[in-house]
Amino acid sequence: MILQERSLALEFARVSEAAALSCARWMGKGDAVGADQAAVDAMRRAFDLIPIKGTVVIGEGERDEAPMLFIGEQVGSGWTATGGDAPKVDIAVDPLEGTNLCATGAEGAIAVLAIADDGKFLNAPDTYMEKIVVGAAGVGVIDIEKSPEYNLAALAEAKRCRVDELTAIILERPRHQSLIAAVRKAGARIRLIGDGDVSGAIATCKDGSGIDILFGTGGAPEGVLAAAALRCLGGDMRGRLRYRSDDEKARAERMGITDHERIYKTEDLASGDVMFAATGVTDGAFLKGVHFFPGGASTHSVVMRSRSGTVRFVEATHSFDRKPNYGWLTT
Repeated sequence: MILQERSLALEFARVSEAAALSCARWMGKGDAVGADQAAVDAMRRAFDLIPIKGTVVIGEGERDEAPMLFIGEQVGSGWTATGGDAPKVDIAVDPLEGTNLCATGAEGAIAVLAIADDGKFLNAPDTYMEKIVVGAAGVGVIDIEKSPEYNLAALAEAKRCRVDELTAIILERPRHQSLIAAVRKAGARIRLIGDGDVSGAIATCKDGSGIDILFGTGGAPEGVLAAAALRCLGGDMRGRLRYRSDDEKARAERMGITDHERIYKTEDLASGDVMFAATGVTDGAFLKGVHFFPGGASTHSVVMRSRSGTVRFVEATHSFDRKPNYGWLTT
């Protein structure tokens, strides 16, 4: 199994580094599409240096929806190299989570990916997912079919604190107005974010983040990525697909999803052994962003493995006149 090969963890961190270094040059330029394209191109090139037969099962779109790493795309040198013994893996990617954050220079944009053995990620369509996420202290107490008030009270009991000492993180969207009102009525504090619910999910597991629970509806691909991280960090999640159109529902059915009201647990979204890697693009609470200096840049990444529960933070300095060109020098 590939995920027993610990040396590959650093290789996957190099992939997220490449994406972050590339799109960080677009920070604050107001071009979310350009930033996303830079991240995608760099991530694709970096993947092709790794001896795997990887299939993108969680991406940002279909084959004809550039600039996405499309669902079904094959990456890794194992598809083209002779010998044919490279391991097959499933890959979930978001080359730039928080495109608007990068475009405006706001905090919390990251380049993120997760890897599992073949068939271990939910093959989710590019639609919405309703989510609740908690850290290790809340494992087993959340219920997506019950109200925010119920879930906050249950989490407060599990953490032996008061509801008004809890902080929920929620995407600031018009669709969340009633959710926000319910959380406020329950007495909990709220941190509203513009983008980045993978980072928000991770924050529920990080001591000192000040985040206790994530509520709301965001991207289903991001839900699978969040589940991969939670498998490594010991958190808990419940998710339920929420389609925006009949076309999205039909696409899900073509991907094998027949129970459209199914409630997914963390292990349903990302099972088996999982690796997770992310690199900061802009400074955030979890990861520092890319910082450029004459002739190079520094990056801050995290690499996690569910098998061992190991979480490694990697601070790297890159010299552009010595490194292979993954695309960041062409922007």
